[in-house]
Amino acid sequence: MRLSPDQLIFWQYGFIKLNATLVFSWLVMLVLVLTSFSLTRRLRSGLHPSRGQAMLEALISFLNDQIEDASQQPGKILLPFIGSLFLFIALSNVLTIVPWYEPPTGSLSTTAALALCVFLAVPYFGIAARGLKDFLREYIQPNVIMLPFNIIGELSRTLSLAIRLFGNIMSGSVIIAILLAIAPLFFPIIMQIFGLLIGVIQAYIFSILAVVFIASGSAKAKNSDERVAPT
Repeated sequence: MRLSPDQLIFWQYGFIKLNATLVFSWLVMLVLVLTSFSLTRRLRSGLHPSRGQAMLEALISFLNDQIEDASQQPGKILLPFIGSLFLFIALSNVLTIVPWYEPPTGSLSTTAALALCVFLAVPYFGIAARGLKDFLREYIQPNVIMLPFNIIGELSRTLSLAIRLFGNIMSGSVIIAILLAIAPLFFPIIMQIFGLLIGVIQAYIFSILAVVFIASGSAKAKNSDERVAPT
C-alpha cells in the first residue's frame, strides 16, 4: 500500500522522475483550464444564463462571501488567489472517484507547495495594503525581542497548513484501503462518499485559513476602503 503518490513512478531518467504526484497535478490543472474555458467562452448577461454559468456564478458568489466574512475586506482582492487554491484542492480530492487516480494532495510535496504559496501571499498582499515599512514593523511588536518568535510563528503556521492537509488526505486513503481488504462490498462505497465530502471540507478549511493569515497581515491598513488589489 502506497502512503504517497510520490512512490508511484511512471518514468525515470537518472535523478529525474515523473511520478504520480506530477502527473495527476497536471491532470487537475488541465481539467480546471478546460472547464474554465468551456464555461467562460459563452457568458450571457441577463436573467437566463446557461446552467454552467449559473453554477459558476453561484460558486464565485459563495467564495466571495466567505472571503469577505473571514477577512472583513472586499472579496475581489483575494478571490483569484483563494479561488484557485480552493478549486485545485477540491478537484484534486473529488477526482478520487476515478479509478487508478491518486490525489496529489496526498503528497507532502504538494501540500508544502500550496502552503508556501500562502506563506508568500501574506507579505505580498500585506505590503500592498499597508506599505513595506508598516508591514515589517509588525514583526518587532511589541519590541524587537519578538522578531525571531514572530518569524518562527509564520513558519510554524505554514508547516501546520501543509501537514494538516497532507495528513487528512493520506489518512482517508489508508482507511479506504483497509476497509477494501476487510469488507470489499459495502464499506468502500460509503467511505468513498464520505471521503468526497471530507475532501471538499479540507479544501474549504485550507482556503479559509489562508484568508485569515493574509487578512492578519493586512489588518493594519489605515482605511479598508483604500486597499487596492496588487498588480
